[in-house]
Amino acid sequence: MAPAIFDEMGAEGAEPRPAYRVLKDWLDQIPLDVLTLRREEAETFFRRIGITFAVYGEGGDPERIIPYDIIPRILEAAEWEQISAGLVQRVNALNAFIADVYGAQEILKAGIVPSEHVLLNETYRHQMQGVQLPHNVYTHIAGIDMVRVGPEEFYVLEDNCRTPSGVSYMLENREISMRLFPDLFERYHVAPVDHYCDDLHHTLASVAPRNCESDPTVVVMTPGIYNSAYYEHSFLADQMGVELVEGPDLYVKDDIVYMRTTQGPKRVDVIYRRVDDDFLDPLAFRADSALGVPGIMQAYRAGNVNLANAVGAGIADDKAIYTYVPKMVEFYLGEKPILKNVPTWRCGEKDDLAYVKEHLAELVVKEVHGSGGYGMLVGPKATKEEIAKFAHALEKAPEKYIAQPTLALSTCPTFVNEGVAPRHVDLRPFILSGRETRVVPGGLTRVAMREGSLVVNSSQGGGTKDTWVLKS
Repeated sequence: MAPAIFDEMGAEGAEPRPAYRVLKDWLDQIPLDVLTLRREEAETFFRRIGITFAVYGEGGDPERIIPYDIIPRILEAAEWEQISAGLVQRVNALNAFIADVYGAQEILKAGIVPSEHVLLNETYRHQMQGVQLPHNVYTHIAGIDMVRVGPEEFYVLEDNCRTPSGVSYMLENREISMRLFPDLFERYHVAPVDHYCDDLHHTLASVAPRNCESDPTVVVMTPGIYNSAYYEHSFLADQMGVELVEGPDLYVKDDIVYMRTTQGPKRVDVIYRRVDDDFLDPLAFRADSALGVPGIMQAYRAGNVNLANAVGAGIADDKAIYTYVPKMVEFYLGEKPILKNVPTWRCGEKDDLAYVKEHLAELVVKEVHGSGGYGMLVGPKATKEEIAKFAHALEKAPEKYIAQPTLALSTCPTFVNEGVAPRHVDLRPFILSGRETRVVPGGLTRVAMREGSLVVNSSQGGGTKDTWVLKS
């Protein structure tokens, strides 16, 4: 028997939950053709300002707009207070873990996290061993993916500590919802998100390297216009009032990073880099990389530049490492975890593998380094051939996979071609860590636009919603 699905507005025919009462009345009164017109206006807005993303490996024009759902998702102040406290706690523990595994490795010595899960992990960067970073912060911008299954039941689905994306959609979604439905927005007291870029700049400036001699110069480093998140890179640089640079715009001399400008060289202190570790420095990682800056790792180790997020922070993105985060909270902070993990089987362990193989048709199986909804099996939605294929993959390399139960993700009212209907959602809040830790109220709600689908990723046809956190 399938578990009951929690609808955040309220079951059909029942009294709507308090946060949604005004929205429900508004939806009952507004004609569908008006909603259709507003959706078209939103699409025109996104096209005009160039909010697109690329899906690699597809024929034709890979540039497309992420579907935007015009109906907001609403969270009560008390709900958000609990989530926010849990996010701060979790990210503090993750930062402590990353600092530890590149330092004294106390959690490995204690046997809480198996050493082989870290030291033999493909995301572990031995070049970071012993590097001291300002305030011991390694993941300055974290995106924590969460799902809801009941009125008070939130789970963390995965941690994104390397290069989480999507914050530009959170900000643009808010702007367009205020433009399209000012009357509805004014009926609610919604916590603002438009201070995010100021907070981001403040966070980056607060982690200036130890040898910074004046007000730090911050830049955003992008792989270039062909990257799927290029719009976000340029958007954030513009909003922060800093330079957007590519690898060839920077060079290293005497272990100091400089930016080429029309006025001559300018020293750079903090780089918000959206270039993956492997391509960052051809002298330290991939020698064939044309995206990076030769010598930047030496400047980093010398304390002359700081990189956000830190090199090697991806060790905390690993979906097998994820299973140990509740223990990290207790080990480093001496606290009980506020946010729960989804129960997870590590397929590299004999008993877990046996259970997963026996229940493949019931579980969600993911690659430990997978992202974007790729490399995963949703058992209840899979064909016999897909299940057989994953069974073979598990036999061949079980340590590359984890499995989780198929959760009954909550639904929210969503405007689709058939009208207003419930669709499954998740949530990616963004947490900034520097001299202090800040949580943006809300984050990015992603929605599975297809009926019955649990896959919310934009690369798999998912869309986004504005997320309204109500003020207390």
